[in-house]
Amino acid sequence: MRNPIVGGPFIPTCTAAEALARLKSGNSRFVRGKVHFPTVQKEVLADLVKGQKPYATILGCSDSRVPPELVFGAGLGDLFIVRVAGNVLGASIAGTLQYASAYLHTPLFVVMGHHGCGAVQAAIAAKFHGARPPGRIRALLANILPALDDLDATLPPAQLLQAAVESNVRRTMRLLLDSPEGMARSREGTVKLVGAVYELESGLVRFLD
Repeated sequence: MRNPIVGGPFIPTCTAAEALARLKSGNSRFVRGKVHFPTVQKEVLADLVKGQKPYATILGCSDSRVPPELVFGAGLGDLFIVRVAGNVLGASIAGTLQYASAYLHTPLFVVMGHHGCGAVQAAIAAKFHGARPPGRIRALLANILPALDDLDATLPPAQLLQAAVESNVRRTMRLLLDSPEGMARSREGTVKLVGAVYELESGLVRFLD
C-alpha cells in the first residue's frame, strides 16, 4: 500500500514482539543512564525525508516529564507519537492512530500513562471531591471519569491515583479494541496493543498484563 500523503510503499520493519522488545531494551538503557543522543548526521536527515517507518505508535500524556523518545531511548523516525493530557481518546486522536495503522503499518501500539498524572488527579478531584475545573478541561476529564467508576474512593490518595492511572490506560485500550478498526486489526492479527505506566520515580516503564 502507498501512503497518499507522503508517498512510497510501507512494509513493517519488524514484528509486534520485536517492537516491544526494542521498547523494553531502550527503557532499560534509559533507566541505567546508558542512553546517548549524538548530533544527527545529515545522512540520517536525508534518509528520513524519503519517508517514515516507525516501529511503534505510542499514545501518551502531554506531561513534560514523560517524553517517549527519551524514555525508550529511541531515535528520529523510530516512534510515531500522539500526546494528549491524560492519554485520552478523542476523534482526532483516534484518527491519528488509524493513520498510523493504515498508512504507516506500525505493528505495535502502546497506551502509556504515568505516575502523578495531573489530568487523572483532576478527574479524581471532580468525581470524589466535587471540584469543578474550567470548561474545556471538564470536556477533557469527561474522557477519564468512566475509568474511575470501579475504584475504591477510600484508598489513600497515592494508591487511588496509581489505581486510577492504570484504570485509565486500560479503558483507553478497551475503547481502541472495541472500535471497528480495532476489531478488524484484531481479526487480522497484524497489530498488537499493550498498556504501560511510566514510573516518575525510577524512569521505568511497566507494561501491563
